[in-house]
Amino acid sequence: MPDTLQVNLGDRSYSILFAEDLSAEVRTLVAELKGASRRIAVITDRNVATIQAPTLQKLFGDAATLVVPSGEESKSVAELGRALDFLAAKGLDRSGAVFAVGGGVVGDLAGFAAASYLRGIDYYQVPTTLLAMVDSSVGGKTGINLAAGKNLAGAFHQPRLVFIATGFLRLLPPREFAAGMAEVIKTALLGDRLLFEDLERAALSAGDLRLAWTVRVCCGIKAGLVEADERETAESGGRALLNLGHTFGHAVEQVTGYGTYLHGEAVAVGLCAAARLSSRLGMIAGTEVARIESVVAAHGLPTRLRSPLPVAQLMDAMARDKKARAGALRFVLLRAPGVAVIRGDVEPADVEATWREVGCH
Repeated sequence: MPDTLQVNLGDRSYSILFAEDLSAEVRTLVAELKGASRRIAVITDRNVATIQAPTLQKLFGDAATLVVPSGEESKSVAELGRALDFLAAKGLDRSGAVFAVGGGVVGDLAGFAAASYLRGIDYYQVPTTLLAMVDSSVGGKTGINLAAGKNLAGAFHQPRLVFIATGFLRLLPPREFAAGMAEVIKTALLGDRLLFEDLERAALSAGDLRLAWTVRVCCGIKAGLVEADERETAESGGRALLNLGHTFGHAVEQVTGYGTYLHGEAVAVGLCAAARLSSRLGMIAGTEVARIESVVAAHGLPTRLRSPLPVAQLMDAMARDKKARAGALRFVLLRAPGVAVIRGDVEPADVEATWREVGCH
């Protein structure tokens, strides 16, 4: 039997299932939906459709399937429109259901399409990447990017069920696995000192026996934050803590055009920048920054920008970040590995100096 974690959100509650292989559970659900005359559609990306073709056939048979291009560029208005037209063309009504099979991009795009189509239909998450398993498949944040910034259009739309089958990770390219580890490290830094210390003792790899446990721990931490602050409205703490490293990371993604850095790679730079800013503000010692950067580097992730970017452009991108309130940026910073807080009183000069420390000009 799969391990199960419940996300308690009243009538929007759902379960997360964990196992090496959840094929039987997915096939059972698909059969139940079809047996109830509910049409289903699958949204995936080109990489999954190619590498996991036998698995998709096994799970969904002849279900209508939309394949979007792989990469962050698919989180776009154009691809959202294509997804909505696809659902309409396949005749899904309000009893229909969407299966998001892939990484964070697919989950965000398919979830937003499900939230928008007929003002909201059910969707199910079947994450195939580490990043999606530990972060984006859980919590109901869906969305796309706009030219003005990352994730500026979207909706809170909780999945009906999340299937986390860690066997998918055996076929994950090393760079994609490393990108997912950025979210694991983030989760440890914001709320689990023991997990951080475990990663510090030995880097986690795709074949590590600790992997399933680590994924489960990360989902548990995120589920708790989502239950307490589903729509990220808390004035302090709450779900916004999950944005550790993301204010910096999203700016990197936007300025570089969403293609140079994988999301996790940009977040990794963002985590190091957040640690450096925390140190600059006297919240943690320089030795703690060194520890954090060592863990990031040990997992094959960048601690600095690969090539310099203009500080002015990054600051402008930050100013349009969706986490800003009343025109002021709010940063998730560290008091220690495992203890994060939100600060809204950071001077722009300190942010600019931090950018320069991680390789800007």
